[in-house]
Amino acid sequence: MFASLRTSRIGATTSLACLRLAAVSTGRTPIVFTARMAYSTGGSYEHIVVSKPATGVRLVTLNRPKALNALFSPLIAELNHALFDADKDPEIGAIVITGSEKAFAAGADIKEMKDKTVAEVYGKDFIENWNDQTRVKKPIIAAVNGYALGGGCELALMADIIYAGEKAVFGQPEIKLGVIPGAGGTQRLARYIGKARASELILTGRNFSAQEALEWGMVAKVFKPEELVDQAVKTAAEIAQFSPLAVKAAKEAINEGYNLSLEQGLKYERRVFHTLFGTEDQKEGMAAFAEKRKASFTGK
Repeated sequence: MFASLRTSRIGATTSLACLRLAAVSTGRTPIVFTARMAYSTGGSYEHIVVSKPATGVRLVTLNRPKALNALFSPLIAELNHALFDADKDPEIGAIVITGSEKAFAAGADIKEMKDKTVAEVYGKDFIENWNDQTRVKKPIIAAVNGYALGGGCELALMADIIYAGEKAVFGQPEIKLGVIPGAGGTQRLARYIGKARASELILTGRNFSAQEALEWGMVAKVFKPEELVDQAVKTAAEIAQFSPLAVKAAKEAINEGYNLSLEQGLKYERRVFHTLFGTEDQKEGMAAFAEKRKASFTGK
């Protein structure tokens, strides 16, 4: 939760004005990219831009450029609103969160927290709602360019998949401020890259590169910065074509099983697998495979 720069705002409709009208094939049906325009069912946002760049995909862009997207309570509230809005939208199958090429999120806005007392942060559960992203049931892809430090790194770690630009920089530098990560850094980073490596990074506050994150298994793929968001949207659109029930179940099984023993995880997986045989989508998917046609999933 670290930030070094300050804030300004730009209009939500201008930061993603470029048109991306290419058709990208996923091996199933073509994904048609539409104009990235500000889109919100819950009114306008000040600190994020929400758009629908492809069928079934909600793109949420953090939008505090002069502060390198430093995280603070108003932005988190808007982000959570946008994520849960997408989660309940039957037209959306997957979500992408991104920032700018300079920064995914450079950390937390220190101005918001530097003068707080124990009574304030503990009594009001300060930053507890930062973890609300993990309650979203649809898959989330974090497309990380530039800095993802402190809270920015923690925000990325909450996603189901992390894609990174070649110049992305991750880190948990809170130790340099006399605190520790407070939004999951000590817990998720250790689980994803191992206790020893996470301990070294958190205790020294050292940053690490996209390539290191890829080698350690924290990042799924690395792309050129200018290709990153489109690649994330492409993957999200591919996911969105499948049965929403199966996608939700797969995410749930992965996340629940992560904290179970292998034996318990296998048992949990089988139960979820068996449950899906009560859905119309399972019948449709297997019938389509046998008949060598494209499945038409309905989420039932």
